[in-house]
This record gives sequence, structure tokens and C-alpha cells, in this order.
Amino acid sequence: MAAGLVHAVTRSCSLGNLTECGCDARLQGGGSSAEGWHWGGCSDHIQYGTWFSRRFIDSAVKNMSTTRGGYTLLTMNQHNSEAGRQAIDRTMSTDCRCHGVSGSCAVKTCWRTMAAFERVGVYLKERYEHSVQVSDRSRRKTRKKDQRRLHVDKHQLIFFNKSPNYCLEDRRRGVAGTRGRRCNRTSTGPDGCNLLCCGRGYNTHVVRDVQHCECKFVWCCFVHCRRCESMNDMHTCK
Repeated sequence: MAAGLVHAVTRSCSLGNLTECGCDARLQGGGSSAEGWHWGGCSDHIQYGTWFSRRFIDSAVKNMSTTRGGYTLLTMNQHNSEAGRQAIDRTMSTDCRCHGVSGSCAVKTCWRTMAAFERVGVYLKERYEHSVQVSDRSRRKTRKKDQRRLHVDKHQLIFFNKSPNYCLEDRRRGVAGTRGRRCNRTSTGPDGCNLLCCGRGYNTHVVRDVQHCECKFVWCCFVHCRRCESMNDMHTCK
């Protein structure tokens, strides 16, 4: 959420939709004459978006109930919000445009631009996969699965409680589990049988599929179709 707010506000700044901000002019006029490029264009002004996100989200976090975990819950939310904002900065790229006779690119104008938010999401998903569990009584030390004591990096995501096992049914937690879920045997994505079935394997059923086919318009005025039947494999998690 923090990363999304930075991205949305910064994009509005660059598009000129906000009166409080615009392009980042701090890089204007700099560059390397020897290498034949200089800063120009409209660099995305993430500093304003980051400031706005901190003011909007961190103030809300401070007003949250911290009855469980006390101050640790507060610092966890603040830390993860800041890690989300840093994700925008770490995924930024430098774009350039060439200038010169017949496209010779004798001089380049460059500017800093944010990545597409999908790329930011992929980055944060990677951070999530390597998140660190925060110790209950220490805000500076953390505990990974191998029990080593490590310092928290500001770009890491941290968590307080482990997530439930979503592979198995747990009615008390409202977890349905994945048993009986339909999966794609050939997919390597989240709908694939290997991932969705949590290593338990899958059952294969042959199902008959009936649908309209070879439809034609008949004057006047209706559509005539054939009924086509096909036998298809359906895979469900064990």
C-alpha cells in the first residue's frame, strides 16, 4: 500500500495533475560531457511521493491498536511501509533519448523514471519470500528459520506471526485448504498442480464437455448451431 501510494502520487506529479509538485528538477544541468550525455527531461519526483506516503500512512499506523505485540507491532508496520517506499526507489531506471545528425546519438538526454507497478510488485514479492520474523522483545535483532541472529536491513520485509498453513483445511481460522481444487497440470504458475496441491499430487478425471459450435446465421432471423462434445482431462488436488 505504501509503495502504491508513492507510485500513484509521483505519477500524478510527473503528469502535472497536482499543483503541489512536478518533475524532479534537482538533476537538471548535470551529467557527463565527456561521455556525451546530460540530465534533462522529466525525472519522476519520488521524494514528494515518499513524503506524502509517510505522512498519510505512518500517522495512521501510530493510531492503530498495539495491544498484541505492543511496540513491536507498531515498528513492524512502520518498517514494512518504509520498505515498500524504498522499493519504488530501488526499481527506478534511467531512460535516455539520443540527439544528433541522422541518429548518430552524439548527445543523450537522460532522466530517471519509475518502473511499472507490476515490476514493483514482483520486487516486493521477492522481498516477501525472504521476509524475516521479528523477535518479540528486540526491535533490532531478528530471527530467521535457522535461528541465526541478524540485523534488520531496511529493504527487508519483517513479520510478527507466522501465516497459517493454507494447504490444509482449518475451519477455526477460516482456511479452506486446497484439497479438491482444480489445477493446471502443465502450468508452472500459481494455478499449477505442483504448487497448488502442496506436493500431495493430483487426481485426473475425464469429463465430457458439451458446447455450441459451427454457428451460422440463418435468414431470417436466427442462429443455428451444432452441439459439439469433447472428452477432456480435469485435474484436482488430492
